[in-house]
Amino acid sequence: MKIGILSDTHDNISCAETAIDRLNQEQVDLVLHAGDFIAPFMIGILKKLEAQMIGVFGNNDGDRPLLLQKCRETKNLEIRGTFARIDLADGHIALLHGSDPVLLRTLNESGIFDLVVAGHTHRAEVAETGRTLVVNPGEVCGYLTGKSTIAVVDMPPRHAKIIEL
Repeated sequence: MKIGILSDTHDNISCAETAIDRLNQEQVDLVLHAGDFIAPFMIGILKKLEAQMIGVFGNNDGDRPLLLQKCRETKNLEIRGTFARIDLADGHIALLHGSDPVLLRTLNESGIFDLVVAGHTHRAEVAETGRTLVVNPGEVCGYLTGKSTIAVVDMPPRHAKIIEL
């Protein structure tokens, strides 16, 4: 299974559209969004994804009820609160924004998950903690680092790559 990962879109429409185009080109089977959509209009942009998207709220998401409502109006997008456990035939995934470093470290070290996905820092990185692959796709918006990035993970074999857009 090929999983596309993004985070911290922060209302940057142009960068979000580029990320969506790239994920569609990569023909990912599932997209995970680690939060900070910001405004509900971003859901209208993300619905152009060809794969199902599962997301979680970030620490800067404002109108959460309207974000949820906009997702319900689409057939392929959902937001599962502040944490999502996703159980697939190819492994178990934890999805969160990552703004609580203790919780993030606990999930990474728990050994329960094959993949932990978090954003928040805006810094793209791939690491392994025991048997757990930990992926931060960086920031789609490009505001803090000057780089717009996403990640793609193949499961199996749990191989991740960061893609600069």
